[in-house]
Amino acid sequence: MTIRYDGRVAIVTGAGQGLGRSHAIELAKRGAKVVVNDLGGSKDGTGSSSDAALAVVAEIEAAGGEAMANGANVADYAQVEAMVAATMEKWGRVDILVNNAGILRDKSFIKGSMEDFELVLNVHLMGTVYCTRACWEIMKEQEYGRVVVTTSSSGLYGNFGQTNYGSAKMGVIGLMNTLVLEGAKYNIRVNALAPTAGTRMTDGLMPEKMFELLTPETVTPAVLYLVSEDGPNRTILCAGAGSYAVSKIVESEGLWLTPEEQTPEGIAAHWGVISAAEGGRALQAGFEQSGKMLTQAAAGLGISLE
Repeated sequence: MTIRYDGRVAIVTGAGQGLGRSHAIELAKRGAKVVVNDLGGSKDGTGSSSDAALAVVAEIEAAGGEAMANGANVADYAQVEAMVAATMEKWGRVDILVNNAGILRDKSFIKGSMEDFELVLNVHLMGTVYCTRACWEIMKEQEYGRVVVTTSSSGLYGNFGQTNYGSAKMGVIGLMNTLVLEGAKYNIRVNALAPTAGTRMTDGLMPEKMFELLTPETVTPAVLYLVSEDGPNRTILCAGAGSYAVSKIVESEGLWLTPEEQTPEGIAAHWGVISAAEGGRALQAGFEQSGKMLTQAAAGLGISLE
């Protein structure tokens, strides 16, 4: 089986360098028409330049592919809407959206400014919201869409000095979880990439030998799979240095406590069972948690919910 994207149109944000550049080039190699979006700022989000995006477009075209550059700031909804409108005018559809654009303003929680915190949230979380919203109605009408949000181990597990970044990166998981439900009947699939790569965002944060293994090119196959026609849905796919794994949010089976034990002391007394990993499962919607707890309560009280 060969995965290709002939006839598909893809928008890749932050595609002028690093991961985004790799994603855009490989999508184009496999037949997609690609919008190479990049504001062209520094890694802290300052400045702008079209040079990087234009260079990627030139590289794609030199290899026989089709691409167009776009300098929209993903944190500005009007600019994002204009980017999507230009894409529709040129190619008439949007099939794939890879939300990759990002910046860093790393500082410990107490030392970082609220302005920096808000800026990081705006780029990573609201930028993902804006780009997805601008493409969503188009994908619904086509009854086809593949969306990738970019999360991070910093959000999934935490990383010192990245409260702003980690908050945004968990925010896109919440966005994904609900978009999956809303897009299901329109054949829109939404997944998350959790990459580990040696890019300008991570340069200087690890030994050189490690940095050399963590190439963007080892992450991109994960994106190519997630946006394929038969790709998964609601999956957090982790990728780095040629290794791939799936991260899951799992809820323990838990335990219903009698009214007398519904106290903090009761929870403490039964903590081993309440927190036990055995029997845990990944729920598919918020109502499943309510259903599970109501079922346990009804069984414990000996009543019917019907």
